[in-house]
Amino acid sequence: MEFSELIKTATVESVVLGGRGLPAVRGTLCITSHHLLLSSCPGGDAQPGTVELWLLIRNVDAVEKRLAGSSGTITLRCKDLKVLQLEIPGMEECLNIASSIEALSSVDSVMMMYPFFYRPQDLRLEEGWHLFPLEQYFQKITAQTNQWRLSDLNRDFTTCPTYPAGVIVPAAVSDDTLRRAARFRQGGRFPVLSYYHPSNGTVMLRSSQPLTGPNRKRCPEDEVLLGTVLDEGERGFIIDTRSAQAAKQARMTGGGTEPKSSYPQWKRLHRPLERGRPLQESFIKLVEACNDASLSMDRWLSRLESCRWLSHVKAALSTARPDCLCAPPAGRRPAVLVHGAEGTDTTLLVTALAQVILDPGCRTMVGFQGLLEREWIEAGHPFHLRCQEAPLFLLFLDCVWQLSRQFPFSLEFGESLLLALFDNAYASDYGTFLCNNEKERCLCKVKENTHSLWAWLNQPEEKKKYLNPLYSHNPLVIWPSVEPQSIQLWQGLFFRWIRPSQYLDEARAEMQRLVEANEAPAKESTGSRLSRSALRPLPPGRRTKDEQQHGHLGPGNHIPLTVS
Repeated sequence: MEFSELIKTATVESVVLGGRGLPAVRGTLCITSHHLLLSSCPGGDAQPGTVELWLLIRNVDAVEKRLAGSSGTITLRCKDLKVLQLEIPGMEECLNIASSIEALSSVDSVMMMYPFFYRPQDLRLEEGWHLFPLEQYFQKITAQTNQWRLSDLNRDFTTCPTYPAGVIVPAAVSDDTLRRAARFRQGGRFPVLSYYHPSNGTVMLRSSQPLTGPNRKRCPEDEVLLGTVLDEGERGFIIDTRSAQAAKQARMTGGGTEPKSSYPQWKRLHRPLERGRPLQESFIKLVEACNDASLSMDRWLSRLESCRWLSHVKAALSTARPDCLCAPPAGRRPAVLVHGAEGTDTTLLVTALAQVILDPGCRTMVGFQGLLEREWIEAGHPFHLRCQEAPLFLLFLDCVWQLSRQFPFSLEFGESLLLALFDNAYASDYGTFLCNNEKERCLCKVKENTHSLWAWLNQPEEKKKYLNPLYSHNPLVIWPSVEPQSIQLWQGLFFRWIRPSQYLDEARAEMQRLVEANEAPAKESTGSRLSRSALRPLPPGRRTKDEQQHGHLGPGNHIPLTVS
């Protein structure tokens, strides 16, 4: 297929670009294989036009056209929630432009997408792809315990097509046992280590559902695998992200749960989290409500409640909280296994979010990137499919934003990083979020032929944009409040194209300037400058007992830093 075959009209003059809150601009519209460009009319004979629009066509989610007389209007609804309007003279040109955008935005071949063509001058192809090797993460675990090993049984992706080549498993379990256990789990996703708590030894594993079926089939190797994780007399907890009814229905179609008789040391807890169509419909309703400028206050609040997006956020945070998942040392729980059905959606949402809450290392800029690589990308979340079907990854980012708002000093990165990750997960110049698993990335040679998002984000000048100037290392667990008044709409995402962010941007820039000035060598009196210590919480030794147990803020409390 040639891109030229999909472009019916490449250039149209006198096109008017508009959008909510944007001044109308007239110029020349051009369509390339991957971009939609609009260059405004030049101001003089020798003056070049200004590029007013440079839109990656992959970012277009829906194309709506309306014809009126001899012209037409195209509305572009983008995956980053931007809404643009193009007034195009000429009915045929309007229909051709709409058809071209629809065709180009629907190209499904991974190797025809823009990351395979993007070549920035300041980055090398190999940069960023090997920043977070699993071996490095495993070394941290071996420094604490010798009960786990790094297995390469999946090096050819035959044991589990959605797992990476290497996985961390119990040291006492052989690869042959793992292969047999894999055949008993949906998609071959046998239990593997997700997280090891260095202070109390709690382990968190993830997998897919067991294939017990209506006849309650057993797998001795799977039972041995999970039994090896626990010492004699210890109990483990299975967090099933489906409802009890959904798990029962899955058994009728070949799936199911771990029966008590076969796994006597494990107790099953159901923590249902929505996925698929219900989550997608919730997201669509919220976006529609945010874009409806005619709503009264009562009607807005009613639609916000009826879309149930914040309920999904609350459910995810509740499931990932330590009191639900992994209790602190006083109430030690030796092991937790998390799974739903396939183990590639809500399972990863819970295990990744729990690590942000539990582990201060995952709250740093680099640590958070490593977490995403390990628990979302390499763990097999199908980004290519889910970005069309259900916003699971967006739900995770929203939950992390809730944590950053409730604990404004504890995350090294800010909202801007979360927004950049959202944008790049849906449409990107980089190959990091391409495909559905590591096997597909190897077949498409993504790492050999595209640039890594991490290489771009970690450039010194770029990285500064995403850092939280108030960050102060907090070694404690951060317990999020899930009370209704504590869960708020992420306005920075859902309203970012609707209302101007100039004043918020200026406030962040000033905050960054003050912090940098305070850290510079003192050449003048510091009395007139803001002291960073005034922005930070007390050190651990001077915090209250509640703060030392739960983090900078106790459960149910938060510092509202929202600027309205």
